[in-house]
Amino acid sequence: MHDYARKTLFIGGEWITPAGTDLIEVIDPSTEQVIGTVPGGTEADVDAAVSAARRAFDPLISVAERRQRVAAVIAALEKRLPDIAETITREMGAPVRIAQTVQTQVPLAVARGFADVLDGFDFEEQVGNSLILREPYGVVGAITPWNYPLYQVVAKVVPAIAAGCTVVLKPSNEAPLSVFEFVEALEEAGLPAGVVNLVSGRGALIGERIAAHPEIDFVSFTGSTGVGARVGELAGRSVKKVALELGGKSANVILDDADLATAVKVGVGNAFLNGGQTCMAWTRMLVPQSRYGEALELIEAAVSKYTVGDPLDPATRIGPSASAGQFETVRGFIERAQRDGARLITGGAEPIREVGYYVAPTVFGDVDPDSELGQEEVFGPVLAVIPFTDETDALRIANGTPYGLSGAVWAADTDRAIAFAREVQTGQLDINGGKYNPVAPFGGYKKSGIGRELGRAGFEEYLQTKSLQLPA
Repeated sequence: MHDYARKTLFIGGEWITPAGTDLIEVIDPSTEQVIGTVPGGTEADVDAAVSAARRAFDPLISVAERRQRVAAVIAALEKRLPDIAETITREMGAPVRIAQTVQTQVPLAVARGFADVLDGFDFEEQVGNSLILREPYGVVGAITPWNYPLYQVVAKVVPAIAAGCTVVLKPSNEAPLSVFEFVEALEEAGLPAGVVNLVSGRGALIGERIAAHPEIDFVSFTGSTGVGARVGELAGRSVKKVALELGGKSANVILDDADLATAVKVGVGNAFLNGGQTCMAWTRMLVPQSRYGEALELIEAAVSKYTVGDPLDPATRIGPSASAGQFETVRGFIERAQRDGARLITGGAEPIREVGYYVAPTVFGDVDPDSELGQEEVFGPVLAVIPFTDETDALRIANGTPYGLSGAVWAADTDRAIAFAREVQTGQLDINGGKYNPVAPFGGYKKSGIGRELGRAGFEEYLQTKSLQLPA
């Protein structure tokens, strides 16, 4: 049975009443109805959580103990996945087909990936006359977003536990309920008191206190570039490490000899995954001018198959925007793109249901690469199609935004696609539809972030390096 009326925070191994009385309403974006509440914590709650995490931190924790904790977390999480999937659908509108797979099974794969990394990791290395030690960073502040609420938490909390760190976790206000269920799984896993602490609340209060707190050693944030810059500013005042996974405007580059039908089909699917509310979505499709008309026809046909509707309906492929604010943001982008001269191929800004924050899947052609739509992250089901003349032009457009998070390259010759990808300034690229790898490093170039998540690279973010120079 789900408990969506949350009144307590998890601090020091106990569910405790927060210091304040603020409650934050959680809205089902498909019905616009309040389905639950979570506490609005205070700075005093953050301070209590940090103190609990500091007491629980053992810099000399054994690798065997870390492995035991991670294994227990994975086992407890797996049992909870069906319930968490249902909650994610209700709190942020992910269609059940997405909630039961991408939103929950992928985080489980990510957690297992960290367990594998831990099993094979060498925490000591001899380099010349030096013994190099890798030690847990300390107390971690984890601030997570609403679009993939379980995935983003797992990608931070599990490697922190594997590294021997302790955590103060702040979930988003739009989709916090699934995170409370995740923390209940951690409690069932038997983690020692204070290893993971949960404080929900307003970002300007709780998030900023975590970022600035002098007793937090490392802050890992996922969210918008603007807020990420603020987190980095506050963390810098106490000279702490930050990892920032921020926005993207990723290019799906289809070279002239590529399988156009496949590249378009996969590209549309990636752009509209999770209703377009994905930082790594390929929201710019770059197509050769010589095949532009053919591409637009294929895109329009592919988009017509994307059913928008009730996220509880298994046939639904695109649910609502996660919140009223995001709904209006996406509509604003669409309206301005039309005023800027982009050609509307399908969709538009008009609401498609009387109730719920539903935006039609929208495609624009003839998009100016330097326009707002060609430059800025929309975070909704909006695809910009941009023609290019040759590879030099395609590379200029692909690299021509402040972001560099993800992307794709398609060509008949894989070596040609790889050669092009080497010149793209982005953290991750799929070559000819290469499948997702939960242990491959993920993170951004430029304003898309600092640091990496997932796999060995993501695990190492939570470790410090010590060098011992030994006598001859």
